[in-house]
Amino acid sequence: MKIIECPRDAMQGLKGFIPTETKVAYINQLLRVGFDTIDFGSFVSPKAIPQMRDTAEVLAKLDVSQTKSKLLAIVANVKGAEEAAQHEQIAYLGFPLSVSETFQQRNTNKSIAEAMQQLAQMQEICIRAGKTLVTYISMGFGNSYNDPWNAETVIYFVKELDQLEVKIISLSDTIGVSNPENIAYLFGQLIPAFKHIEFGAHLHTTPASWQEKVAAAYSAGCRRFDGAMRGFGGCPMAKDELVGNMATENLVRFFENKGLTLDLNKKAFDEALKQSGAVFS
Repeated sequence: MKIIECPRDAMQGLKGFIPTETKVAYINQLLRVGFDTIDFGSFVSPKAIPQMRDTAEVLAKLDVSQTKSKLLAIVANVKGAEEAAQHEQIAYLGFPLSVSETFQQRNTNKSIAEAMQQLAQMQEICIRAGKTLVTYISMGFGNSYNDPWNAETVIYFVKELDQLEVKIISLSDTIGVSNPENIAYLFGQLIPAFKHIEFGAHLHTTPASWQEKVAAAYSAGCRRFDGAMRGFGGCPMAKDELVGNMATENLVRFFENKGLTLDLNKKAFDEALKQSGAVFS
């Protein structure tokens, strides 16, 4: 079981800039917990995401000497991938590929076709630098723009990514419209058909619906889940203001109730949970 903690996703939409030292202290605390991966920052335009303009500075101050967690950085184009790939501490580069043409333009300022071309270049960059590309299929369960969506389109995207030998694909419920039925269908179709690909779930949810979503993905074979402490963050385009990131503490409780051993440092986890309240207050 892999839990990916996503402070970057929780931070990036905040209007008030979180001081660099505050980010460093919080992420260093998360590194002590024992998560599989920390999605810690992004190499994107500071005009687009001003909150992440200090990612390189944050990275330079992180202590990765005593952690088993790997670092993931989000990139939006080839330039960002080239910059991220230069940093030895980063293991994963994440790219958001949308099945919604409108969201792809809004999120990365390029069409889906252009995004696919750049993604192929990013894969080459990762291979040369010894990194692994993680592709997020955003708006993977529907969108708010009335763009066409169906499960077969998502499966088609996975086939295209498989041609590029992408090894990790995370299905992203960007606006919280997934339900147990479409979650179970997609993971149930994809995991057996592409056994050589690691599939993840990046699910946004209301406080009332998180458990049924996690249960559906888990039952369909998903073993990689993204979360954020206390469910902070989420897409501002979600129509329901209660929609946020999957709360990490809920994921931990769910899997522990299943009898799974997560090998997390509970003391460090509790301290990180405590710190998160101060960081995002």
